[in-house]
Amino acid sequence: MAERGRPRRFDRVEVLQKAMELFWRRGYDGASVADLTTAMGINSPSLYACFGSKEQLFRDAVALYGETDGKLTACALREGATARQAVDGMLRSNAAAFVRPDHPTGCMVTLAAPTASSQSDAVCQFLMELRRQARAALEERLNRGISDGDLPDGTDTAALTDFYSTVLQGLSIQARDGADPRTMNTIVDCAMAAWHALLPVAPEPPDLHGGQCRHHANVP
Repeated sequence: MAERGRPRRFDRVEVLQKAMELFWRRGYDGASVADLTTAMGINSPSLYACFGSKEQLFRDAVALYGETDGKLTACALREGATARQAVDGMLRSNAAAFVRPDHPTGCMVTLAAPTASSQSDAVCQFLMELRRQARAALEERLNRGISDGDLPDGTDTAALTDFYSTVLQGLSIQARDGADPRTMNTIVDCAMAAWHALLPVAPEPPDLHGGQCRHHANVP
């Protein structure tokens, strides 16, 4: 006979996965402790014993997201042979993942943010820092593009970072609003079509003949 009062046994990773999906679908504020325990299949004492608090459970769920569904950006930035390929891969891989039918839509780090309140300031700051780190990683990859020679000197990598980070976050919103894969890919096509327009314009070569060539050509 099991000892009375003995804590219920469960697989931590399995219940954390369920919590992650609920936070992802409903956001931090929209997932109550009662909702979480129901989804996880555990009682509230077990939740607090294992994770300490709802906030810590959320942080652990976001960490799991970063190790699984949320790692696409890091992979694309690492594997893209050029800066442009890295950005294109980042947008396309996430656009496809954001509308997978077997997962919640969009990006958890973007969509699970709580409404601003004194009770959730720490969670807001936590997610803002993760987004800041993602932007920093993108800018670092773009700066490497200058060093590698596939981006011209003088490229405003901060502006490129802001633009493509905004596109990525916008894709997340579009996915949550029901965009289909074709629409998502069209958005990426438009964003990448702007790539060259965002780079420095190379100066025209000087006219070494002072404009006399054309005039001379008309002389019999």
